[in-house]
Amino acid sequence: MRMIKWQNGTVLTPDQTKLPTEEVTLEIRTVAQMAEAIKNLRVRGAPLLGAAAAFGIAIAVYHSKATCNSELLAEMEDAAEIIKRTRPTAVNLFWAADRVLNKARGFNGTTEEMKAVVVEEAQKIADEDAEQNHRIGKNGASLIKDGDTILTHCNAGELATVEYGTALGVIRAAWEEGKKIKVIADETRPLLQGSRLTTYELKRDGIPVTLITDNMAAHIMSKGLVNLVVVGADRIVQDAVFNKIGTYGVAVLAKEHNIPFYVAAPKSTFDLSRKASDVIIEERNPDEVTHIGGKQIAPTGVNVFNPAFDATPLKYVSGIITEDGIYRKEDFAKFKPNFV
Repeated sequence: MRMIKWQNGTVLTPDQTKLPTEEVTLEIRTVAQMAEAIKNLRVRGAPLLGAAAAFGIAIAVYHSKATCNSELLAEMEDAAEIIKRTRPTAVNLFWAADRVLNKARGFNGTTEEMKAVVVEEAQKIADEDAEQNHRIGKNGASLIKDGDTILTHCNAGELATVEYGTALGVIRAAWEEGKKIKVIADETRPLLQGSRLTTYELKRDGIPVTLITDNMAAHIMSKGLVNLVVVGADRIVQDAVFNKIGTYGVAVLAKEHNIPFYVAAPKSTFDLSRKASDVIIEERNPDEVTHIGGKQIAPTGVNVFNPAFDATPLKYVSGIITEDGIYRKEDFAKFKPNFV
């Protein structure tokens, strides 16, 4: 099922902050609305953010009154800057915005034709992501054996992509192949994407899932209840994988217990011109930690540190599952900045 759709200048996508208790569709008609949705995690997940950024720029040109290409391009660049300021860590957002801008910069037709080209490019980004996720799923399913239990962290499912999912795409593909598998989902504090979104998706699809709190992972692994870990990624650099906060800890635990740890992501998530030290990790509102469901759970005024992501060094990663295949530890040294 498509998680984001273009409909005559309006973008339709689920409001992920309402799940799992309400299924609400956002109708986004302005760049400001798209930026607000991304900033407040109504729209989230690295691959989905790429499509959302592209469609955000498409909204700007679709509703533009510009009468020449230079004026339209300026409006596009303004829209891209607004969207880029929403979340600094997920590279797909920047990649998609730049791809749409570059398509417009090289166009020589009329202004109306340029608008059509931009909308077409945004739709192409969405279509490509959907197709790539199915390929990621098929490639990753080869790592899963009948009877395996897979642990996953955060939500890298259909809701985080245009369609099918990355880490959950791997799990879905294995399930569709008839493998009798089970999933253990970390709740993923502070915003509970694992408990709210991953379990929602898996229960909907009939895939057996057990929810645990984040601090149960070591216990579960020590009891031999996990065969492999599969997570998504928001940015993959030369020496690390950036993903939802808590991923690093899961990777360390997996290594200690000799459990394979895999990352599933499209190649648009690779940012191999950078190292981990170059990446800005987004820090979010303290209320996300001090409150749950609007209820205060910590003393008023307590100091809070709330990074949204952490960096897992590649030495903890058994392999990276992409649309083009699986890159294992021995392949990592071959990665070059021009890999993508």
